[in-house]
Amino acid sequence: MQRTRLRLRSTVAAAAALAAAIGGGLAATTPATAADTTTTASTPLPAELEVIRAAEATKLYGDPAERPMDQRKSGLISLGDSEISGEGVGTYEPGTNGPDNWCHRSPDAAIHRTGIPADVTYNVSCSGAYSGNIRIGGNKQYADELVQSDSLAVKARNTRIKMVLLVAGANDDLQFGPVMTDCVTRWLTIQGPCEPKYAPGWQGRVDGLVPKVEQTVRDLRTVMRGAGYADGDYKMVVMGYPSPIGPDFKDNPNFPGKIPGGCVGYDSDATWGRNTAVPAFERGMRTAAANTGSVYLDNSRLFHGHEVCMDDPWARGLYIDLSKPGTPDENSVRQSFHPNIRGHAAFASCVTQVYNSSLREASCADPASTGKPVLFAGAWDDAYKPLKNAGTGTCADVPGSTTRNGTAVGGWDCHGGRNQGWWYDTAQKSLRTELSHDRCLDVPGAKYQAGAGLVLWNCSGAANQQFVRDGSTIRPAAATGLCVTLAAAKDPLKLQPCTGAANQRFA
Repeated sequence: MQRTRLRLRSTVAAAAALAAAIGGGLAATTPATAADTTTTASTPLPAELEVIRAAEATKLYGDPAERPMDQRKSGLISLGDSEISGEGVGTYEPGTNGPDNWCHRSPDAAIHRTGIPADVTYNVSCSGAYSGNIRIGGNKQYADELVQSDSLAVKARNTRIKMVLLVAGANDDLQFGPVMTDCVTRWLTIQGPCEPKYAPGWQGRVDGLVPKVEQTVRDLRTVMRGAGYADGDYKMVVMGYPSPIGPDFKDNPNFPGKIPGGCVGYDSDATWGRNTAVPAFERGMRTAAANTGSVYLDNSRLFHGHEVCMDDPWARGLYIDLSKPGTPDENSVRQSFHPNIRGHAAFASCVTQVYNSSLREASCADPASTGKPVLFAGAWDDAYKPLKNAGTGTCADVPGSTTRNGTAVGGWDCHGGRNQGWWYDTAQKSLRTELSHDRCLDVPGAKYQAGAGLVLWNCSGAANQQFVRDGSTIRPAAATGLCVTLAAAKDPLKLQPCTGAANQRFA
């Protein structure tokens, strides 16, 4: 009991310090190859940056000259905040793990682990960065750091950059870190959920950050043009943020408890974050990418099934690093609620797939909980549609937006909410709820019989989660003589022998 009290006191103290720490936490043109890249001469750099460029060129080639594009090593670069810097991985590059620089750049960050052929990879992102630390003429975060656009200017002149990856926006108007800190602190101190406090103004925060992200992208384009690149010489990828915590952790058979597992917070706040806050953020990032002609990678569902406290988490929960003097403080807890090493491996896979595609918008997820992300064309917001029953006029509905295993699916008045959105995954033959990519329509126990009720369950690719569309009917792939039926407007969905009746037809 004494040990439990000590842990709780340390956790409360750590949560109080989080506010300054988490910080963020269409067809596209294919990048030209070295042989067909059309470039102009770069514009001269300011003297300070030219010294840095020359020194880096000497390390790369043995002399300080700026080489023609076709004589350079190829490169990839990531810019942005803690979500892509490697914060949360636990291993960090020298000089970025305090005490005077907390960028927390990891050698295991996604940009270093893609399958995109490149001679060198650069990670100039920094934990806590906001758009003003990235844009032209912006502010340095630390004395030994360059403004990120200046780092790009240097590296774009020394190497042939094939891809610019930007992950930013959480530390502007959204203030995602401080909000999450408050939500955690309120749970630890029994103040009540944070959703009522933040939900009313959340969309306004998103609306405020969009133009800042757009201008950041435009500034990076300007930097690349100044370095001699045409816009089609490289891919500009804007990557969105996954939801790190969901409300389904108790389905984990090895659920360790909220404090030991680090998934501290009210269940209702986790639901709001997954179902409302992160999707709104994603729509804003999608808008910013579309308005700047960038490739958009929607990762909002990538961690579904891999959230904190799930059995294979891709994000780190509340974490307190007590290895440094003066802890806990804001820096000892800054790794909390960020992608872990497996999360960055997932990012790397998605980035590789989108780079090798010709898609302007793409989404990435782990559809069968295999640990292998899969890329899909388009953004998730366009994939999910309601299933309206022709006989009752009501829609297939997840009651109360609850996605725990075993939740019965039924009919309800159509309202367009996320708990009435469904996506048919043609590869898995599964019907997924819009609430979570990790929850599929399921025939419990594979009991294909008249009257069997349908529920949500972990998506696994199993036969009892496979359905086929035959005209406007939905049938279990293993029992095509049975149809999903909504007998009355607000009844549960059940299997019944196919008759062609209107209440077995869904549009």
